[in-house]
Amino acid sequence: MPQTESIEEFYQRKLNWLPDNLQQDIGHFNVFRLDDCIGPHSTPIRYSRRDFYKVSLMRGRNVYHYADKSIEIDGSTLMFFNPQVPYTWESVREVATGETTGFFCIFKEAFFTEKIRGSLHELPMFAVGGKPAYLLTDEQDAHVSVIFQKMIDEINSNYRFKYDLIRNYVDELIHYALKLEPSETLYQHPDANARITAIFTELLERQFPIESPAYRFTLRSATDYASRLAVHVNHLNRALRETTGKTTTEHIADRIASEAKALLKHTNWTIAEISYSLGFEEPAHFTNFFRKHVKLTPSLFRVG
Repeated sequence: MPQTESIEEFYQRKLNWLPDNLQQDIGHFNVFRLDDCIGPHSTPIRYSRRDFYKVSLMRGRNVYHYADKSIEIDGSTLMFFNPQVPYTWESVREVATGETTGFFCIFKEAFFTEKIRGSLHELPMFAVGGKPAYLLTDEQDAHVSVIFQKMIDEINSNYRFKYDLIRNYVDELIHYALKLEPSETLYQHPDANARITAIFTELLERQFPIESPAYRFTLRSATDYASRLAVHVNHLNRALRETTGKTTTEHIADRIASEAKALLKHTNWTIAEISYSLGFEEPAHFTNFFRKHVKLTPSLFRVG
């Protein structure tokens, strides 16, 4: 899997320049019209994790490759991408037709430091395993487009407090998306079990994506995670069972299988290299594991 793309690399790849304020302490923010950044000669977007957040309004028929999933969407979509999850997208139709249009903004977490309650990764659209895509009607598209246009107008202004205003616009996008979902799906302050589950999930996800075949995934057992979380392994298992219905071992296995599928589809690593990076002692052990969880051998999944 390719290395994480930094915000500096994004600017060099997309625009071949670096803004002057990239290293400011307030955290970086910028906003773009998608039409200005894509075209028949644009560089393909590689499947990788980024070290910044991204919010996009995209129109047209596109396929999103997000973690180990691929989602085809036809119409207007509000997308939220976070630094923990690798992704890319591609237009199903030729970009030259002009059907893929929209806006996107990028920002570092420091842009919101001490400006919002809680952390960005606690929000449903930025949480690992959360919902990143929100389909929009024509009326909703128009509303979101106005917000992005306000960002563009503001960032090009000389207003002294423009970044405070832009934060409000990003907040408005987040809350607009949250209101599209039933209230019972919104983030709730966790009880003790839910909190342990959230910390476990973050610790598990922190080890992914695997970006080099030389890397070796080592936290493979329930005991490993219980030790890191300073709780008894039985307590960890009970917390996960009560909040998710799955054991610690099942969660670890599901995440390994998910990463294996991503590596098989998006890298040219050998099966032996993937096996090693996921912590298996022998490729045969990996093959048996993969067949059990995916119902295919790694080789058949890769060509399928």
